[in-house]
Order: sequence, then structure tokens, then C-alpha cells
Amino acid sequence: MKLTQAIENLEDKGFLDIHFEKEINYIDEINKLRKEKNAVILAHYYQRPEIQDIADFVGDSLALAQKAAETQADMIVFAGVHFMAETAKILNPSKKVVLPDLKAGCSLADSCPPSDFEEFVKKHPNHVVVSYVNTSAEIKALTDIVCTSSNAEKIINSIPKDQPIIFAPDRNLGAYLIEKTGREMLLWDGSCLVHEAFSIDKILNLYIENPDAEIIAHPESQAHILKIAKYIGSTAGLLNYVKTSTSKKFIVATEAGILHKMQKEATDKILIAAPSKEDNCNCSECAFMKLNTLKKLYLCMKYELPDVEIEEELRKKAVKSINRMLEISK
Repeated sequence: MKLTQAIENLEDKGFLDIHFEKEINYIDEINKLRKEKNAVILAHYYQRPEIQDIADFVGDSLALAQKAAETQADMIVFAGVHFMAETAKILNPSKKVVLPDLKAGCSLADSCPPSDFEEFVKKHPNHVVVSYVNTSAEIKALTDIVCTSSNAEKIINSIPKDQPIIFAPDRNLGAYLIEKTGREMLLWDGSCLVHEAFSIDKILNLYIENPDAEIIAHPESQAHILKIAKYIGSTAGLLNYVKTSTSKKFIVATEAGILHKMQKEATDKILIAAPSKEDNCNCSECAFMKLNTLKKLYLCMKYELPDVEIEEELRKKAVKSINRMLEISK
């Protein structure tokens, strides 16, 4: 992936701040730019509340990929992390795709270096490669079918039972899928730092204090967390479960950003973020997701930087695995 460095260099030198008054209304300015530039703002559930509130659409990785595939906007503003903006560009090569902060990466994507994964795939040539969407364009180009936590089980079940499978990069999600589908899969040893940060002891103590609460968890969490969960599901699945459940209180084991949308759509529910292992933190947050701010959102829309560019040969390889996912997910 080629990402424009210009805006980062300007920010580092302090050049971008001199034109803006402290009292600037970023919400008004973003709304003006959205209309002027025919831009659509897509935001993940893990973004800051103020970014979720101004976005045209808020969703999980699957829903965001679907929205990116169907948008008629001239510019896609992706309030998320690198791999999400990359996916949007892969699906929309002729559109401008920008993201608020160049440094917004992903620990799970970083756990699967393309050169190492290519060697791994070459050693198992008879395997179908299923990769989680939380990967770089290079990994998607080495993949047969992309999946998200929302559709992973459906994707695995769509593959003939006599066909061996490589699943990458999340070992926790892979192990969960093996248990759910009964399929043996060769797992890449990667993980998400956020979903591995939950403290089982703190969660159980929290449950003792709140015995009327249900523990719900994302399948990227470690197995011992999933074993105590009443419900396991994708980010969108967790949201829907809270909205439709008769229970009134939940301990939520995923990135804490989802609680904003949950509370808005389930105002009568009591939500408690599952605590992390860190002594000074009462929840688990993705530092990469939180890099994006309203100011950065405004700047990237105004200057159309940092933008995402992907080499066409790489894009053509990567889009095949994404399109297969979108087709199976219909």
C-alpha cells in the first residue's frame, strides 16, 4: 500500500495548525465539506463517540465493506484503521479514499507479515486460504476468501468438507471456528492485542458484584474468556444481542467503543466494559482506533490527505478474495 506522507510531514512540523482558530466548529465544517465534495464518512464501532455521531454509516468490518462496495460518493472518508481504508480502495479504485490518521494501524494485521505468510501458504499448497478482513492488501492477495467475525462461520461452512483450510491471522477466532464448525484448520499464530487484554479474574469479580449481568464476548477473545460468556458474536452481533435480549445488564468483552452505539440503541440497558489486565485501565481500548479525532477528520476531508493508493496488480489480486466474501454473504 502506498500512503501519502505529505500531511504527516506537515503535521509533524506544525504547519497545519496555523490556519485554524481554536473555536472552529468542526462538525459544521465537516458537514459542509461532505456536501461540497460528495463525500461519505464510514466509521467503525470502535471510533470515538463524536466521530460515530457525525458518520453517514457506523458498522462492523463486514457492513463497512458492503457500504464501501455500493457507495456512489466521490470520496470515501474512512474513520477506522489502515486495512479498512485499503479494503475500500480495493473495491473502489477510481474513488478517492482518505483516512484521518496515517498511523492508525492494527495489531492483528501487523501479526501477519506478508513475506512470512506467503512462505507459510507455499508450504501447504493444497489448502484453501481464508483470511480475516483485519489484514493488509498483500495478505488478501494471498487469500482465497476473506471473512469477518460476522460471516466467518458461514464462509467456513461454504467450503467442501474434504478441502483442507488455512485460517489467518487470528488464532483465537480460528480456534472458536474449529469448535463451532467441527472443521480442522491450520491456524496462523496471530492475535489482537485489545481482545487478548481482558482479565478473567477481574471479569469474574465484576460478575460476582453484578450477578444479574450477562457476559458477552467477541470471538477474538481468548478461549477462557469465551468459556464464561453467555453470548459470543461479532461487534454487530453483540450490539443486536443487547438490543433484543430480555436481560437488562451486560458485561461486554470487546473494544469499549461499541458501548456508545449500544447505549444509544438500547437506552434501558446497563452496560459495563469488561476490564483489562492493566492496573490503570477499567476497559480495553484500541489505541489505533482512538487516534482519529474530529480535527483530523476535518483536515483529511479538506486536504484529501492522507489518501490510500494501491498498485493495480496487487489490487486485482486482493479484490478477488473480498468479492468472494461479499458474494457468499449476500
